[in-house]
Amino acid sequence: MNKQRDPLFHIVKRAALPWYKAWGIRAAAIVLALILCALITTLITGEDPIQVYVTIFEGGFGTARRAWILFHNLAMLLIVALAVTPAFRMRFWNIGGEGQVLIGCLASAACMITLGDKLPNGVLLAVMALASILAGAVWAGIPAIFKARWNTNETLFTLMMNYVATQLAAFFIIIWEVPKGSGTIGIINQSTMAGWLPQVGPSKYFLNILIVAVLTVLMYLYLNYTKHGYEIAVVGESERTARYVGIKVGRVIIRTLLLSGAICGLAGFLLVSGSDHTLTTSLAGGRGFTAVMVSWLAKFNPLFMIFTSFLLVFLARGAAEISTSFGLNQSFSDILTGVILFFIIGCEFFINYKLSFRSAKKEG
Repeated sequence: MNKQRDPLFHIVKRAALPWYKAWGIRAAAIVLALILCALITTLITGEDPIQVYVTIFEGGFGTARRAWILFHNLAMLLIVALAVTPAFRMRFWNIGGEGQVLIGCLASAACMITLGDKLPNGVLLAVMALASILAGAVWAGIPAIFKARWNTNETLFTLMMNYVATQLAAFFIIIWEVPKGSGTIGIINQSTMAGWLPQVGPSKYFLNILIVAVLTVLMYLYLNYTKHGYEIAVVGESERTARYVGIKVGRVIIRTLLLSGAICGLAGFLLVSGSDHTLTTSLAGGRGFTAVMVSWLAKFNPLFMIFTSFLLVFLARGAAEISTSFGLNQSFSDILTGVILFFIIGCEFFINYKLSFRSAKKEG
C-alpha cells in the first residue's frame, strides 16, 4: 500500500507577535506595494514612478492649505473610527456609522436654520452639539435595543438605518433648499455665521483636529482602564462568560451603542459647524464604511488608528493629485490605491499565521 504523504506545508496560527515585528511586516508590505505600483505605472502610462510618488506627497503636503485639509480629513475619519471601535470590540458589527454621522449633521443643520437668529452663538453651538449627539445616540440605540431584546442581526439593521438617514436628509434638504428648486441648501448663515465654530489657532480646521485628538486619548483610556471598557472586552470574548461573572450583556450592548452613536453625532456636528457649514446627503463622505477598515487594521487600538487613518487619507489625497497633475483618469489612481491597500490588508495574514513546511523524513 502507498503511504499517504503529508502536505508540503500547512498554515499554523502564530503566537502574538511583538508590536514592532507586526509593524515591521506592515512596513515591508507597503514597500513591496510601492515597488509593484512603480512597475504598473511604468508599464501602463510610461510616467516616471518616482515623479508619481513625489506628486502623491505633494497632494498631501504641497502647501500649508493642503496639509491642513489632510489633517482635517484624517481627524474626521479618525473620530468615526473611534465611534465604531467600542462596538467592534464587543463583536457588535456597527456598519451604521455613515447614517449616524449624517443624522448628526441633520440635527446640527436644523438647529442652525431654525434657531440661528433666535439664540446667542455660544448657546446655539451648545444646542447644536447636544442635538447632534442625541440624534446619533438614538440612531445607534434603536438597533442596539433590538439586538439586546430580540437578538436581531445588527449588521443588516445598522446598514438599513444608513438609507433611512440619507432619505431623511434628502427630505429636509428639499424643504430648506436655497434658492427654491436648486435641490441644495448652500452655505447656512453665511452672512451671520450663526452656528459656526470660531477659528482657533492658525486654521479653521484646528479646533476640529484638537477636539478629535483629545477624544482619541479619552477613548484609549476608556477602553483600556475603565470598568466599562473591561465589560466591553468580556462581552466581546464570550457572552456566556460575561453573564457568568454577573455582567448584564443587554445593558452593555445598549450603553456601548449609545456611546458609539453619540460620537458619530459629534462628528456630524463638527462637519456642519466646524468645516462645511451646509448639509448634503453625501456629507459623511463614506467615512462610516472606511472607518471599519481603519479600526480593523489598527486592531481596535485608538492610538494605532491615527496611523491607519493617516495612511488612507494620504493615499486618497495623493490619488486625486495624480489624476490632476498627469491628466490620468481617477481609475488609474484608484488602481494604485487598491494595490497598496491589498498589500496592507494581505500582510495581516502573515502577522497572524505562518507557513509550516513538511520536514524531510529519513526512510528506514
